[in-house]
Amino acid sequence: MLIIPLYLPFKEVFTINYFKFIYTLVITITILIVFFFIFFIPENNSYIFSIDSSYVEQSIQGTNTYLWPLPNHSYISSYFGRRNSPTAYASSFHKGIDIPAEAGTPIYAVSSGTVTLAKFNGSGGCTVVIVNNNLTFTYCHVSPTFIVCPGQYIQKGDLVAYVGPKNIYGFPENKYRDSSGNPTNGATTGSHLHLSISENGTAVDPLKYIAVP
Repeated sequence: MLIIPLYLPFKEVFTINYFKFIYTLVITITILIVFFFIFFIPENNSYIFSIDSSYVEQSIQGTNTYLWPLPNHSYISSYFGRRNSPTAYASSFHKGIDIPAEAGTPIYAVSSGTVTLAKFNGSGGCTVVIVNNNLTFTYCHVSPTFIVCPGQYIQKGDLVAYVGPKNIYGFPENKYRDSSGNPTNGATTGSHLHLSISENGTAVDPLKYIAVP
């Protein structure tokens, strides 16, 4: 409680109350800003998705050798093999599978291995590559906020990336554009995970290794 002596002139009383008001306002705003960043701003490039810890635990202890990368997303929009190119620069022979998912959806490692690439990579957009002996696992069109780095060892079921948005910015080498001229996350028409698996350097159907849940 602020006690103001009665003998203080009105001007001094006003000054004391004014500075008390400013001090209280600054403290209140600071607390609100801290609260907002703690509870409303996620760490992964403004995406709000929780990590399914039970799914990760199950994948590590399960008997399956390989893991489906996107829990609760089992629809495949484009299978391995020949297809009509969906957009400019996209291949007519699809060397993987496409799994549509919202931007920010967690992507889990199909297999253990070492990260050999985590960067923008041409038509694949932002890409993470993990190698395990003679197998190479490639995750394309992921979030440009990479959470793994080359040389890092990944366990099966670890979080390796998030599904990226359709449009990304800040990559001068990116030649891919949508119909409005905005840069896209590689050759893509929407947010999804492109997963490819190579065996001794040759692309194989990922469904040879992983089962659709």
